[in-house]
Amino acid sequence: MATVALATAGAAVAVGVGLPGGAGDEAGAAARAGTAQQDAVAPEGTVEAAPEEGAKGVGRDPLTEAEIDRAEKIAVQNNNLRRTARDVEGDRGPQHLSTNLTETEPGLSGAAAAQRRADVVSYDYKSDTVVTKTVNLDTGKVEDTRNDKGVQPPPSQGELAEAADLLIANRLGADLKADYKDATGKQLTKAGQLQLSGMIFRKETVARVPADLTDCGKHRCLRVVAKVTNGPWIDTRALVVDLSDRTVGRLS
Repeated sequence: MATVALATAGAAVAVGVGLPGGAGDEAGAAARAGTAQQDAVAPEGTVEAAPEEGAKGVGRDPLTEAEIDRAEKIAVQNNNLRRTARDVEGDRGPQHLSTNLTETEPGLSGAAAAQRRADVVSYDYKSDTVVTKTVNLDTGKVEDTRNDKGVQPPPSQGELAEAADLLIANRLGADLKADYKDATGKQLTKAGQLQLSGMIFRKETVARVPADLTDCGKHRCLRVVAKVTNGPWIDTRALVVDLSDRTVGRLS
């Protein structure tokens, strides 16, 4: 009798597992769903276009491209700077360095503080002067002009390219050209063949300043960092280009 009872119980269990809608069926469905999720392939990612930039920012938003273009045009309109200043290549007009959102003055409030302003910074190589014009983008007027000597903001890409061209043309650039040829098998003839970065040379950072670099600080002097495009760096740290008098010096 015991054997028959066990067999009967076993049959009951088997029947219970197979009944539709029972606990056993729910467990099986969950297991199958889990397996399906593991086997599923994630959909391919999509790249969405950046939201369209408006013509004007709000509050402390970064300057838009339209605002930058407008500020730079206003900064050189109706003033002598465009006629009297010279850029890094000696052409008429100042050398543009940067355009940034103006910091809000502590004394301003209300509508005046909400107005958008831009600082347009340029360098006049004729007088070795940094010229900063504050442009009110709401009124379209230059509100302030500052002229500073002995101040050296970071270089622009145009200045780095001109410094590299002067270095390539100078006898002190012989090692740079030799290293470039070793790396590429080609002659280095222009700055466009290099990836460039660099910094202002500050003579107080070196123990001894060569005689031909003593005007740096008053003049605009750069240390160029050169890299073969998609290739190695070339060490030019010992060379300094004086863009104001268009000469090259070597640090000991």
